[in-house]
Amino acid sequence: MLGNALKKTAMKHFLSPIIILFLLMGSRMGAQEAQQDRDLDFRSYQGVVRDSDSREFLVFATLTLENQNISTVTNAEGEFLLKIPDSLAEGTVQVSFLGYRSRSIPLNQFKENGTEIFLDVSVTSLQEVNVVVPRDARALVEETISKRGENYMQDPLEMTAFYRETIRKRRQNVSLSEAVITVYKAPYSSPRHDVAELYKARKSTDYSKLDTVALKLQGGPYNTLYVDIMKYPDYIFAEDYFKDYNFTFDRNTRINDRLIFVINFRQKDEITEPLYTGKLYIDAERKILTSAIFSLNITDPKVASQLFVRKKPANANVYPTEVSYRVDYREKDGKWYYGYSNAILEFKIDWDKKLFNSVYNLTCEMAVTDWVPYSGGKAPKSKERIRSSIILSDAADGFSDPEFWGAYNIIEPDKSIESAIRKIQRQIRREDRKSD
Repeated sequence: MLGNALKKTAMKHFLSPIIILFLLMGSRMGAQEAQQDRDLDFRSYQGVVRDSDSREFLVFATLTLENQNISTVTNAEGEFLLKIPDSLAEGTVQVSFLGYRSRSIPLNQFKENGTEIFLDVSVTSLQEVNVVVPRDARALVEETISKRGENYMQDPLEMTAFYRETIRKRRQNVSLSEAVITVYKAPYSSPRHDVAELYKARKSTDYSKLDTVALKLQGGPYNTLYVDIMKYPDYIFAEDYFKDYNFTFDRNTRINDRLIFVINFRQKDEITEPLYTGKLYIDAERKILTSAIFSLNITDPKVASQLFVRKKPANANVYPTEVSYRVDYREKDGKWYYGYSNAILEFKIDWDKKLFNSVYNLTCEMAVTDWVPYSGGKAPKSKERIRSSIILSDAADGFSDPEFWGAYNIIEPDKSIESAIRKIQRQIRREDRKSD
């Protein structure tokens, strides 16, 4: 049982549903057949987004079809894959990235063999902008949160989202689980929580790389949904918690040609329990949080381990070395909504009577690829919802329907992950031939 101090700490960690499970190798990959499919005629547009000067990849750049709700983000290699129905082939894609000038590119300018898109850094001069610079960074954050009912979507939405979990042992890919999720997004001023429904999922796991344990993540898509600070501000910036942080201004930037105030926040030196440190990106004119990047300040590895580890082998000590998050918002018709988030955990396993430890990196991320106003009345019944205790790798259908994924916008996998997918698909085909 957690002590009172640890219980108090756990309340401040909105991603406490992220639990690493360590199970013996005897566990097997579960599988269930998914019955639904979608028949869409679409065209794929792929390429890479780079800095125009340094030519470095721009990770998590957003590509959105203008006047539509279809979008995707670039991966860790700056690559994108955007899938658009044939009926919208005359559209224009807006490419945006924090601190860069956005670009609008007609679809007919994308090349069949891949398109390189270069963005220019946006230089901000306060003299060019008629904006009053606040003196109090904390007051600006409080004002931004108080305006969420005014600036963010207040109608329920039905979102289509792509969700992925990956586990790496040092630099080797160990496990990949992916899913198409339907998210029933409650209004930002509503106390109701978002709910999710699993449409279809797949997985690939190489247990031979997992030492003598199998790693699993509990919580699935809810681990990313709860990173939505503007929907769930009390998880990190409840009124009682503001006093535990120092807020300061950083250098301003731009996104989509808007002036953005950058606010640093960090727990005060006298606060010993693990809180957060990071940056908030706030629209200077309308006081809107457009993005946030932050991480857990691991002041006590033992306490952090108790927060994030549910089960572990008796002959091992397990503790996180990094816990970080990101959330990005998008705009439609003057209102903002959740568009992308991720959570990254790195942790070590120190084994008894072993010279070397094991280092694992676990990432979960979700991107909204489309949405429509939700007019279905009540959200799905309890039995149809994904439970917050879900282990997606157990619920996934194991690549049994590879054709299904063609019509969906996804976060384009790293090349190494693509190789792992091709490998498991080849293995499945071999097994099918053997059984014929």
